[in-house]
Amino acid sequence: MPAKRKKVSATKIFVLDTSVILYDHNAIFCFEEHDVVLPISVLEELDEFKKGHDSKNYEAREFIRTLDRITDGKDFTNWIPLNGDTHGNLRVIMDTSHKGIDAEKVLGRKMDHRIINAALNIQDLEPEKSTILVTKDINLRLKAKALHLKSEDYLTGKIKDMDALYKGKSVVENFNTATLTKLYAEKSLDIDDVLKENPEFTPFPNSYYVLKSENSSGLAYYNAIDKTLDHVEKRSVYGIKPRNAEQAFAIHAILNPNVKLVSLTGVAGTGKTLIALAASLEQRRDFKQIYLARPIVPLSNRDLGYLPGDAKEKINPYMQPLWDNLKLIKNTFSDRDKEYKQLEAMVEKEKIIITPLAYIRGRSLADIIFIVDESQNLTPHEVKTIITRAGDGAKFIFTGDVGQIDTPYLDEQSNGLSYLVDKAKGQDIYAHVTLEKGERSELANLANELL
Repeated sequence: MPAKRKKVSATKIFVLDTSVILYDHNAIFCFEEHDVVLPISVLEELDEFKKGHDSKNYEAREFIRTLDRITDGKDFTNWIPLNGDTHGNLRVIMDTSHKGIDAEKVLGRKMDHRIINAALNIQDLEPEKSTILVTKDINLRLKAKALHLKSEDYLTGKIKDMDALYKGKSVVENFNTATLTKLYAEKSLDIDDVLKENPEFTPFPNSYYVLKSENSSGLAYYNAIDKTLDHVEKRSVYGIKPRNAEQAFAIHAILNPNVKLVSLTGVAGTGKTLIALAASLEQRRDFKQIYLARPIVPLSNRDLGYLPGDAKEKINPYMQPLWDNLKLIKNTFSDRDKEYKQLEAMVEKEKIIITPLAYIRGRSLADIIFIVDESQNLTPHEVKTIITRAGDGAKFIFTGDVGQIDTPYLDEQSNGLSYLVDKAKGQDIYAHVTLEKGERSELANLANELL
């Protein structure tokens, strides 16, 4: 006997595509009082994704377990309640053909088109409700709209206004000259005293500032724990000198013992990874190990299996940029310098470890610095999974360019790095810096500006 529907029915029906489930295995619980439909084709595709060690494989397995739990003993081809009175109902649609406009006949036999047909079927069955196909696949959204089916992106975890995304730094004009002089002399000022002399100054926890008066300027940081405005000096770290104020801010954030989570964003050539690695090496005595990791995004999304060699040989090409940054730091010293020899010894003794992100699942990482490069290619859930690995004494650094995403179904607004910056801003143990000035080369700057 089918489950009895709630008296107050949902105003909308959301049909989920496979890409939504692989992005967030809890997606079915994110539509509040509205109903959720799963085409049987989605379950077929998830069956193919459940084996493996990538994040998408984990998401597929978790969703299958969740679905098995909430449908235990129930006929989910009819409506079943998702979660008491706080959520809508769930149903699996079996029919993947459509009596009206058949997507497979119009567009060809393909799993995506069967999903469109399932959405068209539920639209016919529930004409009083608004049916919407939800997918991370832009092309599928366009196909659905062409067949007069409403379609939209999955909005959970998506930043609404990128222009308003926290940058972690700002320029303050017409700052009080006497206060700036005092900051240089005393290195730290009580924020209440600063605000008395500069009432328009609005400090934000762990934010950085370029303070400008009539005839001078200075770099500062708002220490939210001590309620002070602290002077920031341009400090070299392991042979790397900051070339601009942004890099000085980034170094300060990573060296700050009170900050356990740092994010650095910026276009290619701004020094994100290099600064993160050099500042981490500067603290090598304070941590047991330095981990460098990045998500593996195979070329054209082809599986790593097509590459020759064993697992290590398959992975090495994707880790090479991290080795390149390490080599650049090493080459700032002579091979006779102690720092040069220290770096070689740290790699040999695994004090520095370069690894794919997939290898850290299930681990607890204590007393380490963990640098996650290219983190714009992570989902919000992946970023959360990584940070929850943090044990006592750990510091995590995320770097990336949110405008350069190589992963399908992620964009500038929905990637894990943007999500982290938006959600973590204002926390006492978090600092963020957006690096905007390219320092790699004149040619790299030209490419970023014109191409």
